[in-house]
Amino acid sequence: MPLVVPGLQSNSGDQTQQWFQKLAGKKIGEKHDENTFAKGDLPQEHRVLKGDSMMTMDHKPDRLNIHTGEDGTVTKVTHG
Repeated sequence: MPLVVPGLQSNSGDQTQQWFQKLAGKKIGEKHDENTFAKGDLPQEHRVLKGDSMMTMDHKPDRLNIHTGEDGTVTKVTHG
C-alpha cells in the first residue's frame, strides 16, 4: 500500500515528462530553432545544471531542474 501524505501529492511527474519532451536533445539559448530552446520560454523558477555542477539541496516542488551534458545538451529534467 503506497504512503499517502496530504499536501504532498502533486502532478509534477506529468509536467516533468512534458518538459523533457520539449527539451531533450536541445541546448538552452536566447532563441528557438531546431536545436535550441529559448531561455525566455522556461518557467520563471528554473535552473540549468551542467555536468557535475554543484547545486543547493533545498526542495522547491515547482522549480524545473534542467540537467545538461558537457556540451550543453539537455539530458534530464526534474522538478524540485
